[in-house]
Amino acid sequence: MAREQIKLRYSGFIIFLFRIISIGTGLLFTLMVTRSISPEEYGILGNLGDILSYFTLTSAIIPFWVTRFAARRQSGSFKTGFNVNTLIGFISTAIYVLSIPIIMNAIRISWEYLPAYLAASIIIFESHILAIFEAAIYPKRPENLGFGLFVFEVSKLVLGYLLIFMMKMSLMGVLSSIIAASIAQMLFYLRYLSHEFREKAVRAYIRRWLKASLLNVYGILSGRILMLANIFLFIYGGELSRAYYGASSAIASVIGYSSFLSSALYPKLLSSAESRDVVFSLKMVLMLAIPMSLGAVALSENLLAILNPVYSVAKPILVILSANAFFSALSSIFESIISGTEKIDTEPEILYGKMIRSRLFLLLTLHYVQAAAVVPFVYLVLKPLAFNALEATLYFALINTVVVIPLTLAKYVMARKCIAFKIPWESVGKYFCAALPMTAVVLILEAPARLTLTVLRALIGASIYFLVLSAIDKETREIIRLIRKEVWRILRIEAYRDEKP
Repeated sequence: MAREQIKLRYSGFIIFLFRIISIGTGLLFTLMVTRSISPEEYGILGNLGDILSYFTLTSAIIPFWVTRFAARRQSGSFKTGFNVNTLIGFISTAIYVLSIPIIMNAIRISWEYLPAYLAASIIIFESHILAIFEAAIYPKRPENLGFGLFVFEVSKLVLGYLLIFMMKMSLMGVLSSIIAASIAQMLFYLRYLSHEFREKAVRAYIRRWLKASLLNVYGILSGRILMLANIFLFIYGGELSRAYYGASSAIASVIGYSSFLSSALYPKLLSSAESRDVVFSLKMVLMLAIPMSLGAVALSENLLAILNPVYSVAKPILVILSANAFFSALSSIFESIISGTEKIDTEPEILYGKMIRSRLFLLLTLHYVQAAAVVPFVYLVLKPLAFNALEATLYFALINTVVVIPLTLAKYVMARKCIAFKIPWESVGKYFCAALPMTAVVLILEAPARLTLTVLRALIGASIYFLVLSAIDKETREIIRLIRKEVWRILRIEAYRDEKP
């Protein structure tokens, strides 16, 4: 394949566009779930996701190196990665199936949910395949990840309607929809990767990757340690606590979608690092993260009530998690800078001494700092004190957010040492100035917690934000013109590009 120049604006816009579309599809799917299953079952669904994360942790080890090798056009990297990750996926799935009785007894889960926990084993294997597919596509045509997401979301929504609403399959219907939608997403990616299966696997890559993957394992384990905090919330706060957290985080995570506007920054930095690309990515992310955060706070009670009236009391939790999501979006940019400018894997031989002294190792160590601060504190707060479900979730969200803020600042300092860039404070000020009247109008336009009315308030707020911002910021006017142009590119050019050999 000829070397293609990654377009930050185009790729970032496409991925973000479909992330925004997925807000609507995701909200509809969540509505089907929360209106069709009990809060206790929703808590079980959240716990199931927490448990699966321990068995999907191996899915990202090899894909990390496939992305870096593919970005540097190393032949056979995908075929090698696919073979290895498929084997790892089989092993991880088998271990999970054998561990189910132990897990269910350990955290006192009713055996009536055994079929659901067994069905979820398919998700583990799928995650390993999807991870390697996306790792190969990401450094070449990152915008296709956006199209793949669209396929997944639409498939999940249609299947969810059939299985959850029409066939009344409850929790099993939710899992079946996710599993089948992932298969549709994999089939979509295959159209871009089928030719790469003709390449030969390179055994030498496996040795290098496995040796260097000690770094990946080191980073992945920190995330699983941090996940213990979620398990503690489930054990000491109960299913309802996990449901409150799941509902609030489902809405707050939309703020994090703004970080997808910088999706193309990482593969671009792997090949050529420029400070202007970093500044542009920061502007794009902050332009939406700021109004999204304020909007989520202003509409918090209504957004939760739309999911299910029982979740409306979780408003303070959503407010706290909105701040968490904002700093996490910033953090993702700084992590992309640190990882994208690291060159340790370009050397013929990866030495452990250099690995430990690398910026990647320091970045991953910060994740252990986060886990060391969050997990013991959550345990010490929740275990001895008899909180109700709402209070337990509130303290849990607060602890997580307080820890995320200083860690984001630490990553910023590290990123500045990797490549010189400045925070676009002038643009940030304009974004806040435009977001304030938006928030005021949304608060004034009070309305019952109905889907159509809440969406209407959100659209009115967004319109006000962009009208004010376009009036005071020339760059925003240029981006709006770009968006109109890119929409036409989606409609007219993508079909032509796919037909090219």
